[in-house]
Amino acid sequence: MTGPNAVPEIVAKALDLARQRGFITSTRNETGRLLAALAASRDGTLAELGTGTGVGSAWLSSGASPKARIVSAELDSVLAEEVQQLFADVDNIEITAGDWSTLREYAPFSLLFVDVREVMENIDALADLIEPGGIAVLDDFVPSSHWPPIVDGQVDHIREQWLTDERFVAVELLIDADASLLIATRR
Repeated sequence: MTGPNAVPEIVAKALDLARQRGFITSTRNETGRLLAALAASRDGTLAELGTGTGVGSAWLSSGASPKARIVSAELDSVLAEEVQQLFADVDNIEITAGDWSTLREYAPFSLLFVDVREVMENIDALADLIEPGGIAVLDDFVPSSHWPPIVDGQVDHIREQWLTDERFVAVELLIDADASLLIATRR
């Protein structure tokens, strides 16, 4: 990896798969770099809910210690198999076919990347998956300068819930002019 816009080789492979499969929304490089930096500070099990073509898992892997374990769940079993093949030479990544709840058996997580809006709604179930001091990264928010956060004329209840839940210390980060994410640390 060289230059400010270059990505790790494993990320480039996942992005290539995304292009081949016609995925137009993969984890942004800004989010990926944050995931890699956070993964570098974590031990234990890291997880991604919503594998897609594995871009998020690739970013986690690029920063994680070799001792860390990365697990991810993908609903599409054919895509899950393709992504598992992509990571065939990476010892610490496991891709499973199934919905996000299939990852419960791997919990607790020291880092949990959630890239599926419908899953973010279930804060109670997700909180139970995160170890004390563990971090949740929730992606794909539209920035809002209002409180409570307003998007398309309506309160963004998911964001409001995560930013005010007493089980977490949370912050919203602007990662681009049109994108933000939440980082929530479990108390």
